[in-house]
Amino acid sequence: MHKILALILKPSRLIRIIVFLALILIAIAALLGYLEPIKKILDSNALTLETGNLKISLYEVLKGLFALTVLFWLASLISSAGEKRLKSLKKIKSSNKALLVKGYQALIYFFVFIIALEVMGIDLTSLAVLGGAIGIGIGFGLQKITSNFISGLILLFEKSVEEGDLIELSDGTYGFIRQTGARYNLLETFDGKEIMIPNEDFITNRVVNWTYSNKRGRIAIPIGVSYESDIEKARSIILEAAINHPRSSKEEPPQCHLREYGESSVNFLLYFWVDDVTTGLYEPQSDVMRSIWKKFKQHNIVIPYPQRDLHIKNIRELKND
Repeated sequence: MHKILALILKPSRLIRIIVFLALILIAIAALLGYLEPIKKILDSNALTLETGNLKISLYEVLKGLFALTVLFWLASLISSAGEKRLKSLKKIKSSNKALLVKGYQALIYFFVFIIALEVMGIDLTSLAVLGGAIGIGIGFGLQKITSNFISGLILLFEKSVEEGDLIELSDGTYGFIRQTGARYNLLETFDGKEIMIPNEDFITNRVVNWTYSNKRGRIAIPIGVSYESDIEKARSIILEAAINHPRSSKEEPPQCHLREYGESSVNFLLYFWVDDVTTGLYEPQSDVMRSIWKKFKQHNIVIPYPQRDLHIKNIRELKND
């Protein structure tokens, strides 16, 4: 059944040609009256089901199925053509394109559904009971699906999460948004995993968007030097290593602050910015730390180990024991 629906909604070029030729042949046969004998047989009392005031013949059933197939097939063609046209627009963002495509597809299939009901002779007022049943189903069984769909629309309108954004989730997962959908967003992590995250999670949970308004990011490096070292020289070396890195931002100069006098070291904290976090933060951090290490060795600045001073007040008593 799934394969049949796929062929109807997304037909190949060969199937489109075959269906088009079949429609032409059927139309010609109907105009010339060749289908009248078949119609009389299918519409006969022997092939008609009567239940109270309801009377359905095999001809009407086949006519309805044929009309539905043709209408939804044409809707698929119109939808695909419109989708390609909308996605080819260069002046519109990808999130706006996705919103336009969804709205366009919903509108096309809505009109096709109404036309199909008219062709099949179904009274639209009878859909009130069906609408109530659907509402109850949504309230119970389809609650999560509906929530994810509405959350997806909110994300598209707000543009808080778009394709290409670098996202950090509340559980610490990092990655890029590769695809936005009606039910989920596809997140690609740095180790190549593709995670399908429900749209509702982006609305109800805390989400960090590293590229929401800009792509800049700050790197923090804590550094400790010994009390015997020249702290002014150490601070100068730390700043120089960050300034000279090619990815260090020119708009935000690096800053190095003396934070505390620790138990074993004088502790600095280096801040420097990169202009594009999507290219990674670990590499510039590693480069700057290696550069500081080399320059500290050249200028005899020591990064100390944790140490303790032990004072013995009465060594004679210990010797006697």
